[in-house]
Amino acid sequence: MKKKQIIWLQIIYWSLNFFGTVITPLYFFDRENNLQSTVLRITFFLAGIITFYICYLVIIPKVFRQEKVYTVILSFFLSILCFATVRYLMEEVLLPATFGFRNYNQETGLLYYFFDNIYYGCINVFIAGIMWLLEKFGVIETERQKLEQERNEAKIQALKTQINPHFIFNTLNNIYSLVYQNSEKALPAIEELSQLLRYSTKDLEKNFIPLEKEIGYLESLIELEKLRIKNPELLMIEKKINHSNLNISPMLLVPFVENAFKHGDFSGKGFTMKISDDNQTLNFHLQNFKKQRSKDSLSGIGIGNVKKRLEILYPKRHELNISETETEFSVDLKIDLK
Repeated sequence: MKKKQIIWLQIIYWSLNFFGTVITPLYFFDRENNLQSTVLRITFFLAGIITFYICYLVIIPKVFRQEKVYTVILSFFLSILCFATVRYLMEEVLLPATFGFRNYNQETGLLYYFFDNIYYGCINVFIAGIMWLLEKFGVIETERQKLEQERNEAKIQALKTQINPHFIFNTLNNIYSLVYQNSEKALPAIEELSQLLRYSTKDLEKNFIPLEKEIGYLESLIELEKLRIKNPELLMIEKKINHSNLNISPMLLVPFVENAFKHGDFSGKGFTMKISDDNQTLNFHLQNFKKQRSKDSLSGIGIGNVKKRLEILYPKRHELNISETETEFSVDLKIDLK
């Protein structure tokens, strides 16, 4: 529970306590409607407040340890002793000196006085303990959430740094093939890769980027891959983006496209990619033909990283279906980007 909520609980508790202890008897108990009774009720209320905050701020934080039973007993004993001491000083020392009356008989022993106040003091001590535990658990939960967030951020950064080298490795293999063939497409490919890496290096540092920029990565990658494909017109791309303000984690879709080019069959065959953001939900569909004897084509490093990132960033807000037949690969991904 948050600190502000604990404060409001204390305000409500002490308001009800004051109303029940001091105000109510003035209107419902005529025989107690005199100066002595009123003063004693006020001192009892003040003793409760003083004990509560000594217990809440000092005794329990210093003594109480959840894993040790004796510290619980010691905390309770010290709290009751504190209540009895405060009440004794107010009602048996201060009141006789100022008003000329006391609460207990003068002959009352200290041992009896202490045990008699166990009943009266235990309520405030118990409430103080409950509120301290609520605050402690609230702090623990806040710290746990913060550590979990930091852990997830570190994990995401690690996953993203894995994606980038993997992507570079595959693309450089393609460029190597063009250079080996003395193809005129080699220099444009290097230029395209250089531009793509400038974008990816800059945006990988961010947690989220505009969806259109992520799609721009895909288009750049496809243009790069077209340089080595005999029939680039077979690559069918449909894009329908209506919400330019939507954001997505960077390099989340690229591994799917990269995987398609790595394992797909483009000898007279192409692939289909459809992207839309209807109702602020990303719909990504990718389908391509597979190479013969292609193995483990949908379980590479990049795809595995994407699955982990989706689980961290979009829990219960995404649907990923990856299927494979003897001739085709298919990916369908939905992400709620609201």
